[in-house]
This record gives sequence, C-alpha cells and structure tokens, in this order.
Amino acid sequence: MRLIALRITAATYRGTLQGVPTLVDILRRHAAGGTFLFTLGPDHSGRALKHLFNSGYLRQVRRTQALSHYGCRTLFNGTLLPATQIGRRAADILRGVRDSGFEVGSHGWDHLAWVDRIEAADAVWTERQMQLAGDRYADIFKVPPGAHAAAGWQMNAHALRLTQRHGFRYASDSRGSHPFIPVQNGEIILCPQIPTTLPTLDELIGLNGVNDDNVVETLLRQTALEPEHGHVFTLRAEREGMKMSATFEKLLTAWREQGYSIVAMQDIVDRLDRDTLPHHQITRGSVPGRFGTLMVQGAEFLANWQNAA
Repeated sequence: MRLIALRITAATYRGTLQGVPTLVDILRRHAAGGTFLFTLGPDHSGRALKHLFNSGYLRQVRRTQALSHYGCRTLFNGTLLPATQIGRRAADILRGVRDSGFEVGSHGWDHLAWVDRIEAADAVWTERQMQLAGDRYADIFKVPPGAHAAAGWQMNAHALRLTQRHGFRYASDSRGSHPFIPVQNGEIILCPQIPTTLPTLDELIGLNGVNDDNVVETLLRQTALEPEHGHVFTLRAEREGMKMSATFEKLLTAWREQGYSIVAMQDIVDRLDRDTLPHHQITRGSVPGRFGTLMVQGAEFLANWQNAA
C-alpha cells in the first residue's frame, strides 16, 4: 500500500479556531486520515516580528507571504494584545478533532518560545515546557499524549531524552527520509523518529520558478516514487487550513490519482518493526527554502564501522 501520512500542526489560536475545523472537513470529504498536533499554551505569535530585523528571515517572510496567512490579530498576540491560552480556549475544538476519528498529539506549549530558545535551553527550561504541554494535553483529553512533534523541527539533547522518558510512542521532530531510532552524540534515544520527508508548500513557492499555480505539480514529482515506509507531509492549519485550502484539496486528489492512501502518522508507526529500525544520527542541518537550521536525520550510526568490519 502506498502511504502519505499527514503531519498537521496548529501553532496559533486563529489557526486552531478556523484552520483546524476546515482541515477536518476537507479530510472527511476526501476520506483521508491525518495527525493533528496542537500547540497548547500561550499564543505569542506577535513576538516573531522581532525576527524581521534578520535579513534571511525577512526574505523568507516576503517570499512566502507569511504575514497574509496569519492575520493582523495573530501578529499582535503576546505584544499589543494578551497571549491567548490556546488549549484552554479551544479545548472543545481539540476534543472534536479526536472525536471525529483523527489522531491527535502535542506540538508543544509555547511555539515561539520553543523555536527561539530550545537550541541553547537548559534541562530545567526544556522539561518545564514539555511538562506544561503534557499536563494541558492530559487535562483536555484525559490521557497523556502519545505523539510529539517539535515546533519548527527544533530540539536539543534534553528534549530528545524526554521523548523517551515521557513515554511517547513516537516523535516527529526532524526532517529525513525514513523512520529511525535517533542517536544524539552517541546516546541512543529509544523513541522512534518519524521524520517529515517532503518539502512544505512554503519551502517550494517562490523558488526555482515555483508558484501557487504549479506547486502541486512540483510536489507530485517528488511523490512519483514511494519509499519503503511511505512519505510524511507537514501542513499547517494557518496555511493549508485557510488561504491554501483549495491547493491542499487539489493535492489530496492528485495523490489519490498517484495511488496513495492518505493516513495518520500512527498508520506508518503501526507497520514498523521497532527491533529492526535503523539507528541514525540526529543533528542540526538545513533544508532548501527554510531559514536557519533544524533537526535532520544524519548518517546511520556506526555504519562506517560496520562496513569496515
């Protein structure tokens, strides 16, 4: 069976309030699955404006027309306007997603704080953020989260250890080519990583002649061949659930025509043999079309030693 799993993130109150229900409706009409991953704490999106002083970030914002996707109210959250507590204010929507039959998981507590601070954060701050998210999730769903997806694919060694300690069934904190057991500086983390394998729409648009009109065709060229464990595609409630919803529907239809089933990430996890998953380094790297660094799947652990033996 050819599989594409959807990693659906909601990072803002507006995206959760408006984009998530739209995506639920689209997926139900297309008989498609997906994993919804929720930011559960304060919406401090407005604080991202400070990054506009960075020329690389500003170029990405202009190319992807990010400001038009997030809306004026979101751009002031946590600055001129108080930060909305997403999990508390939108709890009924979150439970409604689960009750509609979709897998749900944690996308963290404070999205912007995580992206800005996690690379250099100490163990205390990191654990506090993950514990706050886990507690709010349990308060909403009455069970602990089984899946973790880091904001911006940003992690540190402490956070990676916590994916194992908190008992997540799997995590999706990285970019890569196939599921793996992560190894950080020689330390094996016994929580499988299910990496995003495909570029996001905003990583494609505005580069190499790709625009809103041909981005679907561009992405379809990358899914013409299916890897052994399928693909993982990340989409956002703030984009594909709002201004790019028609593009997303076109993409779903085209993937069906390519012979794919659209599923939740747990459907890929269910098909894995954890005892035989390869061990790969997890490190910082870059991907085309995205500003800065993020966690990427590196070389297979001890592969050179095994080959030499």
